[in-house]
Amino acid sequence: MSKITISNDHKIVRHKLPARLSHWLLVICFFTTGLSGLAFFFPDFAWLTDILGTPQIARMVHPFTGLIMFVAFVILCLVYWRHNIPERNDWVWLKNIHEVLKGNEHAVSDNGKYNLGQKMLFWTLILAMFTLLVTGIIMWRQYFAHNFPIPVIRIAILLHSASAFMLFTGIMVHMYMAFWVKGSIRGMVEGWVTVRWAKKHHPRWYRDEVEPKLQQQLADKQGK
Repeated sequence: MSKITISNDHKIVRHKLPARLSHWLLVICFFTTGLSGLAFFFPDFAWLTDILGTPQIARMVHPFTGLIMFVAFVILCLVYWRHNIPERNDWVWLKNIHEVLKGNEHAVSDNGKYNLGQKMLFWTLILAMFTLLVTGIIMWRQYFAHNFPIPVIRIAILLHSASAFMLFTGIMVHMYMAFWVKGSIRGMVEGWVTVRWAKKHHPRWYRDEVEPKLQQQLADKQGK
């Protein structure tokens, strides 16, 4: 079968609907949980609790939105974990990070669906989210805190704060990169990117996973 020429403007699926819904649910819960947590930790930001109505409502909502955020994140992990396993090629990306930052990623690294930076963020968020879950349960006064001694609760508060900072920093980096790489946000909002985008930023993903299926789909379409 002869190879079909595919236009660089052809749209391809980057993120399916379940992943996109989980992602945006996580975003909503991140800001709800994160801003209320920031207000609890830093008195100067206490006014942020007014977003949820009152400080009392914020304290009640904070752990529940945190749980929903964790569930949404687990769904994303189940969808994307196999694409985030480090590979030998990732070190080429790291060695040429100066070129990556210049926008020449396609010239120095043959990336799969995600590059090393995205993979490092993925595993960092896993560590932060699981730590936040465990320490959050220990700190949850209404249901669980009375089962733990004071020293354990104090350690949980320290780890919870450190993990929250790690999560917040990681998400901020993620947001910056999403705006920096044109087309990334559209991929998570509408679900698609162009062939040109895939070839430039994730050529091995396009070559190994997307193109063969696309060739078959177009061949079937021509045959009808």
